[in-house]
Amino acid sequence: MQRRCDFLVVGSGVAGLFFALRAARMGTVLLVTKRSAEDSNTMYAQGGIAAVWDPTDSPEEHIDDTIVAGAGLCRREIVEIVVREGPQRVAELIEFGVEFSRSAEDDSKYDLGQEGGHSHRRILHAKDMTGQEIVRALLQAVRENPAIEILEQAIVVDLLTGSWLARRSGAMPPVPDTVHGAYVLNLEEDRVETIQARQVALCTGGAGKVYLFTSNPDLASGDGVAMAYRAGARVRNMEFVQFHPTCLYHPDAGSFLISEACRGEGGILRDSNGRAFMRSYDERAELAPRDIVARAIDGELKKRGDDCVFLDMTHHERSFLEGRFPAIFKRCLQLGIDISKEAIPVVPAAHYFCGGVATDAVGRSSIEGLYVVGESACTGLHGANRLASNSLLEAVVFAHRAVEAAASRLAETPWVDLPEWEHGGAVDLDELVVINQTWEEIRRFMWNYVGIVRTTRRLQRAQHRVQLVQEEIRNYYWDFRLTGDLLELRNLATVAGLVVDSALLRRESRGLHYNLDFPSKDSRFVRDTEIWRRL
Repeated sequence: MQRRCDFLVVGSGVAGLFFALRAARMGTVLLVTKRSAEDSNTMYAQGGIAAVWDPTDSPEEHIDDTIVAGAGLCRREIVEIVVREGPQRVAELIEFGVEFSRSAEDDSKYDLGQEGGHSHRRILHAKDMTGQEIVRALLQAVRENPAIEILEQAIVVDLLTGSWLARRSGAMPPVPDTVHGAYVLNLEEDRVETIQARQVALCTGGAGKVYLFTSNPDLASGDGVAMAYRAGARVRNMEFVQFHPTCLYHPDAGSFLISEACRGEGGILRDSNGRAFMRSYDERAELAPRDIVARAIDGELKKRGDDCVFLDMTHHERSFLEGRFPAIFKRCLQLGIDISKEAIPVVPAAHYFCGGVATDAVGRSSIEGLYVVGESACTGLHGANRLASNSLLEAVVFAHRAVEAAASRLAETPWVDLPEWEHGGAVDLDELVVINQTWEEIRRFMWNYVGIVRTTRRLQRAQHRVQLVQEEIRNYYWDFRLTGDLLELRNLATVAGLVVDSALLRRESRGLHYNLDFPSKDSRFVRDTEIWRRL
């Protein structure tokens, strides 16, 4: 079965939804998402979206804060684009019906939060459920738009490019390469569909599930980065994985995040003896950038042999905590923790990938017709460390810019006939335990060897393990019929390899990449780490 669309959008987070709504003005849109349309990384975003909104704030200060956090690797022109265009895109979110929290003192103004690394209060939020509110409003608009078709419970197998078609027919691959669509596994109908598309946007989010402990949902398996890499796209700065300092530590908590905004509202990190320790690491204390706070907590845990540290919010009134952080208050209370009376046990967890598919100032990858937006992309905004709440801002700014660029090429992009999927001699996979075991193995050695603090020897061990696992997965991929679990495992292993290979190439410590063998910054590495697959 084949479908045709002008724009194929993969992913239903803020980047995918915003892109789809913009693209629907120019042509037909097929939005593919591997779970329900409501299920995305964006849904779990608590803190908010950073934008210069208050007259006492300025774009220059937001730009400076972003560049300082990025540890020398931000692309200034990209930072300026995002910061200066951001308020207009936020205004458009409000036009779509997003309801940000209002000030308790003046209902005509928004309640602006402050988070680590920011010099001003500039975080628009919907209490502590900002992502959920953005998805609610945008998804409602998407469902009401007749130009947008949503295909749920579907996962992209691979992108179909000119090079792929040329290799299949024995012809010379085109230069530059162009994307023409994708093979998509329809999970509900258990069949692979062929999607023809003039322009493709990957908005698939991050890859937190490559680590044992993460704030991300199970769907964060790095699908977009992996499929773009397999297609030959350039991938950039995958060594920079942001570990959120404060994920709830409780056996029944799962991957529940304790928002950065808690520290922005005066939360104090304490060790098991009640000692506040952050000023020993940075004069900004709890408001230092995330890389510094996460390493400080990791250091305290290793030094003391403790399982967690504690975030103390007890100096606030219960009414304030319930009103400002209702989801956090409720979840902690369900687990027997009253945050108005006792500190919250927290640990760092993998949270956000600053690296991804290399894109330009309009979201274009190195493959013609392939745009990448959101956490799957590396635009140059975040550098070596993302400033808190800049991610949602980047997603809407680049979704807008990518649609403008993609739409301008529609008329000159012809349809290309694509072959149907062939199963070959593949048989059904009846050993799900093998997939689960391999998934667990990847996540564990990535956490132990490629975590907050690294060494060259640990990275080399991880590289060896990744290579063995990837070979095993290749055998499964060709011998057995496709399942969603197998595709996610394949993508996860690809991303793990990219992170390890990139980390070994950066022989210094900068931002989120900290190697004990090279503990200082090195001016020779003030450059991006780029990797691509030679087809």
